[in-house]
Amino acid sequence: MKAVVCLPTYNERENLERMVSALGEVLPPGGHVLVVDDSSPDGTGELADRLAGELGFVDVLHRPRKEGLGPAYLAGFRRALADDAELVLEIDCDFSHDPADVPRLIAAAETADLVLGSRYVPGGQIVNWGRWRRLVSSAGSLYARTLLALPVRDLTGGFKCYRRVVLETIGLDKIRSRGYAFQIETTYRTLRAGFHVVEIPIAFVDREVGGSKMSRAIVIEGIWKVPALRAAALAGRL
Repeated sequence: MKAVVCLPTYNERENLERMVSALGEVLPPGGHVLVVDDSSPDGTGELADRLAGELGFVDVLHRPRKEGLGPAYLAGFRRALADDAELVLEIDCDFSHDPADVPRLIAAAETADLVLGSRYVPGGQIVNWGRWRRLVSSAGSLYARTLLALPVRDLTGGFKCYRRVVLETIGLDKIRSRGYAFQIETTYRTLRAGFHVVEIPIAFVDREVGGSKMSRAIVIEGIWKVPALRAAALAGRL
C-alpha cells in the first residue's frame, strides 16, 4: 500500500534535511514524504523544494501563511488522498518522534484503521521534558479522555498512521481545530465512526533544535474544544 508521510513545517530548516533523509531510509517501496510548509521565513520551503528536486520520494505543498497545525495537516491529507495514498502518516519534523518507528506504525495498520504512537501506554516514555510540559500533556490527555469517554490514553500525540478510508469517512471539511486539539478531534471522529484504533508505545524526545510551537492559545483551544466536541456528538452534529 502506498504510504505518504505528511510533514508540516514552519521554521524547521535546521531539522528538515536530516528528517527527510531519515524517513527515506525507512519508507516502504513507493512511499513518499509530503512537506507541507506554511511560508516559513527561515527558508524551509526553499530547502524543501531543493530536496524534492534531488529526491524522487519527496513532494512539497506550499501554503501562503501560517494557520496552525490542523489546517496544515488537512491540506496534506487532501493532497495525499489525491495522490492515491492508502496509508497517511503524521510525524513532527523536530525529531520528537523517531522516524525509525514509522515501519512499526505501518505494520500495526495491517490490523487497525488508525495507529497512534503513544507516550502513555506501557513501554511509552517522554525524554527531556520539564515538569510543566509533562503536566500539561498528561493532564490534557486525561481531560479529553474523561470528557469524551474514550479508551485512548494519548489523545494529544501527533505520531499517527491512518488508513485511507478513515480520512475519507470522518469529514475533513468539518474539522476546525488548529492546534493540538486537532489530534483529539481526529481521533474522536475516528472512534465515533466505528473504526479500530490501536496505540503502540513510543519514546517521545523533546526537540534539540528550534523552538516549540506550543502557545497559550493552543492550550485554551484544547480546553474549550473538548466539551464542544462532546456536545456536538450528543446533539448528533458530529
